[in-house]
Parts: sequence; C-alpha cells; structure tokens
Amino acid sequence: MSKRYKQLLEKIDATKSYGVEEATTTLKSLISAKFDETVEIALNLNVDPRHADQMVRGAIVLPHGTGKTVRVAVFAKGVKADEAKAAGADIVGTDDLVAQIKEGVFNFDVVVAAPDCMGLVGQIGRILGPKGMMPNPKTGTVTPDVATAVKNVKGGQVNFRVDKKGNIHAGIGKASFEAKQIQENLNSLMIAINKQKPASAKGRYIKSGALSLTMSPSVKLDVLELLDIKQ
Repeated sequence: MSKRYKQLLEKIDATKSYGVEEATTTLKSLISAKFDETVEIALNLNVDPRHADQMVRGAIVLPHGTGKTVRVAVFAKGVKADEAKAAGADIVGTDDLVAQIKEGVFNFDVVVAAPDCMGLVGQIGRILGPKGMMPNPKTGTVTPDVATAVKNVKGGQVNFRVDKKGNIHAGIGKASFEAKQIQENLNSLMIAINKQKPASAKGRYIKSGALSLTMSPSVKLDVLELLDIKQ
C-alpha cells in the first residue's frame, strides 16, 4: 500500500456508513490524482440474477452527465440514418459497420440500433455481447427514435445491470464536479435502480453501497438512505 493511499484512508472513518451528502463531500477531499478521476458507485443487491425475474437492468440520463465523451455507432438506414447523423452520431452504417466490427475495429463506446436493423446486429451479437455493447430495448439503445437515443447517450446516459453476484458498478461523474452535482447524479441513478426492484426479491433490496474515485479508497454509503431515494 502506497504512502498516498494510506493518507487517503486516514480521511475516512471505516466504521461509519455515510449519508449521500457527507459521502460526496468526503470524496472531494480524497482527490489526489493528476487527472480528472471518475466518481464511481458500487452496489450489491439482494437479488439472484440467475432468475430472469430478478435481473435488474435499465438506463438513466444523469442530470449533470458523466463528464465523459462518448462515441456512438448507430445501425440505421434511410431517414433514420440521416436523423442519427443530425443528432451527433459518430458512425452510422449497416453492412459496412458489421464488416468493421467483424474486423475488430471499435472506434466507438456505445451501439444504438433501429429495430429494422437488429437482424444485422444479430450477426455480431457474439462480439458485442461480451463487450457490453449489444443494443437492448431496456436501455433505450434499440428504438425507432435513434436521434433521441444518440442525444441521451451523448448527454450522459448511464446503463446499469447486475452481474452474476448481484453487483452494479457505474460512473456517475468526475472529480471536478461540484459535490452537489455528484449528489444529484447519484440520486437520479438510485431512483432508477429502486424502481427496478423485482417483485420476487426478498429481504432488504440493497445489501451494501460505496462511493469512490478511480484512485481512492471507497466511502461506505448508508444503505437505508439509498433505499429511501425515490421519486
């Protein structure tokens, strides 16, 4: 453990669960890197994703964005292709985009598709799936309204999905954000996640939560407060 990391640990009370406001203020005191670190939230949910009815998944456009520049590729043709380009898509294509992906060229971060192009996208599902890039209606990335999807992704949309162990990880801003902006982004994400609570999930929905920077220790969050964040 480095000297820098030990100094950061001294600023956190490891025995305490922090409320959102105090957690974000504490996090701001942990900034130490020479680059603009990402603010990350980690949650462990009391669900079993092996059951389809307990798969927690969705998307939310954060009020203050993520602070990250996102490159968007869109599968669309005709008028939809024109709409995607006008909305700011970085790449728009059909067969040519399939060929590019098969060759292993990924000069984009998110894939959006018009419904009539999903047959094409299916050809590269085995490539996009493991990279977490497969378009899905639940995250708004398969839609007839490709223009809105592009604007949402560019504007700070965060997709969330539980892994096999019930964990969700998401970037909700940058260290350079004001504490209030981080709080408001976190609240928006928690509203979306709390809405997705499966009816079949038993017991307390959120088991644990923590906030951290790319290069910092984590700040433990008050689970009861997180559960209370609803619209």
